[in-house]
Amino acid sequence: MTRARQPSPQTAAVLRALAADPAQWRYGYELGQEVGLKAGSLYPILIRLSDRGLLEASWETDPPQGRPPRHLYRLTGAGLSMAAELAPVAAPVLRPRPEPRGAW
Repeated sequence: MTRARQPSPQTAAVLRALAADPAQWRYGYELGQEVGLKAGSLYPILIRLSDRGLLEASWETDPPQGRPPRHLYRLTGAGLSMAAELAPVAAPVLRPRPEPRGAW
């Protein structure tokens, strides 16, 4: 099955970040920090990738005491293939913009 269009730059950045170490389970917060996306942009991307079979999602099995379990993510074989297709396209990893410092 071929894709009708290229993924957004944000989705491509998430795929590339996950493809850097495809066997490693990653936390959403960690991914968001790496690619410069806030939760409101990141988690819909992760859900969409998971729904399309490009991403595995799992709950953390042994969270530290006092903290609820977190979701973990990693690429499936299909997700890794898609990330490899994107690799030749030179697109920068998104980084957060520095906060402006105003003279209040």
